[in-house]
Order: sequence, then structure tokens, then C-alpha cells
Amino acid sequence: MTIESTIAQSVLAAIQKLYGQEVQAGQIQLQATKKEFEGDLTLVVFPFLKISRKSPEETANDLGAELQKSEPLIAKFNVIKGFLNLSIARSYWIDLLNKIASAGNYGITNPNDNSPLVMVEYSSPNTNKPLHLGHIRNNLLGYSLCLILAANGNRVVKTNIVNDRGIHICKSMLAWQKWGNGETPESSGKKGDHLVGDYYVRFDKEYKAQIKELTATGMSEEQAKKQAPLILEAQEMLLKWETGDLQTVALWEMMNSWVYAGFDETYKRLGVSFDKIYYESTTYLDGKEKVLEGLENGAFYRREDGSVWADLTSNGLDEKLLLRADGTSVYMTQDIGTAKQRFDEYPIDKMIYVVGNEQNYHFQVLAILLDRLGFSWGKDLVHFSYGMVELPEGKMKSREGTVVDADDLVDEMIATARETSEELGKLDGLSAEEIANIVRTTGLGALKYFILKVDPRKNMTFNPKESIDFNGNTGPFIQYTYARIRSVLRKAAEMNIEIPEKLPAGLEISEKESNLIQSVAGFANVVKEAGTQYSPALIANYIYELVKEYNQFYHDFSILREENELLRAFRLRLSESVSKVVKNGMGLLGIEVPERM
Repeated sequence: MTIESTIAQSVLAAIQKLYGQEVQAGQIQLQATKKEFEGDLTLVVFPFLKISRKSPEETANDLGAELQKSEPLIAKFNVIKGFLNLSIARSYWIDLLNKIASAGNYGITNPNDNSPLVMVEYSSPNTNKPLHLGHIRNNLLGYSLCLILAANGNRVVKTNIVNDRGIHICKSMLAWQKWGNGETPESSGKKGDHLVGDYYVRFDKEYKAQIKELTATGMSEEQAKKQAPLILEAQEMLLKWETGDLQTVALWEMMNSWVYAGFDETYKRLGVSFDKIYYESTTYLDGKEKVLEGLENGAFYRREDGSVWADLTSNGLDEKLLLRADGTSVYMTQDIGTAKQRFDEYPIDKMIYVVGNEQNYHFQVLAILLDRLGFSWGKDLVHFSYGMVELPEGKMKSREGTVVDADDLVDEMIATARETSEELGKLDGLSAEEIANIVRTTGLGALKYFILKVDPRKNMTFNPKESIDFNGNTGPFIQYTYARIRSVLRKAAEMNIEIPEKLPAGLEISEKESNLIQSVAGFANVVKEAGTQYSPALIANYIYELVKEYNQFYHDFSILREENELLRAFRLRLSESVSKVVKNGMGLLGIEVPERM
């Protein structure tokens, strides 16, 4: 039982004794006391005024006196208007610290064979260009969400769906065919995804030039876009691919293999991974089959031109195209096919799609269609809808080559981490290997933390220089604090200072120290809330507040120089517990913390 539930039960008993009436447990509002006031927990007394028939202050004083008398955990109390601030006995916090320290992985619930199976889809790249800043936010959110869900006792399957077919893929293929001169990643020294992306940009450049030429002859721009030779050739290539033309398929396979090798390298650098990868080039066929099955069952209908539609007007939506008149599929069809493959392979209890908020309507429709097609988890699918990420300079465009490449950004973050660390003297006396590891860990920590600390639902601007600051709400600030704690613990070990397995409950500690224990203990609830709300930001900002509080404690209290041996051992145990929570919390964000810095 938590301290909050124990106190809540005591409040119910106190009200019954004082006023002879019962109240509902839901009326008990307990929250952490604000930092500017004395106390650990605050009870809101306004809901009880009708029962007490007294002022808020009188009611709070009545309850405070009764709780101090009847509940051993209450050491003292004070009243601020209609709020009763309760100070918990120090012995409770010592006991709680002992429990946290002895817990193998405090705040983490491991799944078992009977745990719910949650599948999370994230990344979803196209094979015509490298991963960019938008993909970074998607991958970091998706991967962190998987870790958080697993920490809440779920079995998690991490999946990726690769968009490896369509006209955009043919644009890169056609441009390479025309202007590539047999260039390969090996001959050019470029990553495969970068090389293919260059030809996507080249296609757009040449296509625009053709449109300009055609409009100069008097053709409308709309007509020129449809009649430009390049777009007609790309459409012809797509038809060849769909009919299985051997030469076209061989080119597609070769260029896609370059891209996959490039993606794998980027994923590895970002520290994200997948349990299963699906490809739209295979799922769209299953999707067509499933739609035709739905047509037979009356879930969908066919129009006169042969196209297949879903009528969603009964759900307050419009009608949705599922198969074009020529029998070709749309994105929705592909998602249905992917769902079928997944459902065939895994007994999914919940499906979560990590996709930007511009696709909100798409997933609203998908949930209805999957439910109609008999997928038990369909109507309850979760669209983890996140906002866009931009740089201070503004939006990015893939076709024009103005996208911030993921690899370039990682390189920039590591270089900035090196430069900043050198300026602050944090790399002095370290070996080249240690320096390389620290600047990589710090650079990626800065990138990941800056993105994950923002509420996923909000649009955000990513500022590389701001993210690398060693002060404030940043990854490096947290990493540096962790390294500082580990340094203190190493020195304690060198001094042969032993920490008792169980600290005595009678140890006198300060309010600031008990507050820090309370903050550490809050980790378990934050992990649960982050899992319920699908929000890594809750963990990120909790860790920052914890680290900020620890730094104040570190500044105000002696640790290694404390003469009272038990108090010194207590502060070391408290520091150790903070470091474990910081490491576990940052781990749930996919962020490493260095032992030295």
C-alpha cells in the first residue's frame, strides 16, 4: 500500500470520528506539498465543509489534530487556508529508502507469458530517401514507448512498415537509370540511402525543368505536370514493376538493398531496433484480398466504374476509396494488408501506430475498417499522434533536398558535444577511446532528450546548440549529474566506506532529504502514468526535476566528509538510489548515461 492510500484511509476514519459521517474515497484529494510550504502531502479540505459546518481553516485544523493523534505516520501538520499540509514521520522515509534500495529494479514491472501483447509500429520510411529529422522524432518516440510499455509489464513487439513501392520509388530508379552511369554506394563512397535520395532530388530538378519548357509553349502548368516525359516514364516503370517485369524488379531490388543497408546503419547509430519488419510491396496484395473479402461479406460496396468503397456515413464520416477502378490499391488497403499479416503472426491485444498528426483521419477510418473486417483489436487501435518537428530555419522538403538528414544531424550533435566538452574541460586527462565514447553518448543523449522531453502531441522546434547545454533541462545536464554521483560512490568505495544493508528507522534526517526520497519513490508512479498516457515526456521531465533536486542536496549537505557514519551511509545510499532511478529513467528514453564525464 502506498503512503497516499494509507493516509487516505486514515482521513476517511478521521472524518467519520469527527463528524459522524462517511465520505467517498474519491473525495480524498492528496497531492505532493508545494515546495514553498512545509510538509510532504497536502489534503484539500473543501469537499468536507458541508459535513463539518466549519470554515476551511477550522476543518483543516480538526483533521490535522485527529490524524496526528491516530496515524503514526503523521509527525506534524500546518494549515494554509483550505489546505492541510501533512509532514510524514522521518522513519517512514528511511524505511521507504531501504525498500527502494533492496528492490532489484525499482519502478519496473517485468512481463510474463500471460502479459498482454502490444505491437508498436514506428519509423515507416520510404525507400527513395534517407531518414531525416522527422523520422528521428518518430523513431525515438516509438522506441521509447516500447521500453515504457515493457516496463509496465507488457510483452511488446517492435515493428516497422517500409514503404518500398509506388511512383516515388520509381522516380529515384528512373533518375539513376538515366544519369547514374552505374554509380553504386561502393563506387561513390556514399551511404546507399543517401545515394538513392540524391537521385530522387535529381528527378525533381529535371521534372521541373521539363514543366517549365512545356509551359513556355503555352501548355497549362497542370497539363504540363501530367504530360512531362519524365513523369510518363516513371508511371510506365511503375506499371512494369506491378506486372513483374524482370529488369525493372531487378533494378528495384538492387536500389532498395542499398537503402536498407543505409537505414540499418542509421538505426544502429540512433540505438533503435525492430523485432519484425513488414514491406508494403507484399502487404498491399493481402490488403486487396481482404478488401475483396469484405466486399463479398457486404462490409464494402462496388461502384459502377469498378472501384471499391467503404460507406462510413453511419460513423459520422464520409465514403472511403479502397480499390481504384483499375484494381490498384491505396494506402488504406496496404494498412489493411499489413494488419492481416500481423494478426496472422501474433496474438495482438493492442496495436499502436506511431504516426504524425497529419494522419489522424486516416487512423480514425482504419480503426472502423479493421473492426468491420473482424480484427478484434481494430476498433481499439491507438494512433500515437505526434506533432511535427522543425529546425529554427523552418520546414523541410525532401524533393528539394532541404531536409535535415538524420546522419548529418547525429554527426553534428557529436561534434558539438566534443566542442562544448572541450571548452568546459570535461575531457581533460581522458584517453581517445574514453573521449569518443563520452562525446557520442553526450551528443546522442542531447538529441534524444531534447526531442523526448516535449509533449509528443505538440509541434516542436529542435535547436542543436540549445540541446547540448550542460545546464538546464537537457540530456547532458542529467548525464553529468549521474556521472557526478557515480564518482562520489567510487570514492566511497576507495575509502572502504560500507553502507548497511538496512538503515535504522530512528536516523534523524532533514526535510530536504526526506523530500528527495519522496521524489525518488515517485518514479514508479511516473512510469505507470507514462505507459497509460503514452508519453515519454513525463519520464524525461520527472528525471530532470529529480536531478535538479539532487544537485541542491549535493550543494547543501556533506556526503563523504560527514562525520556521523550512519548519516554518511544514508546519504550515500540516497545518492545511489537517485543514480539507479536516473539510469533506469534515461534508459526508458533510450539514453545512455556515462559512468565518467
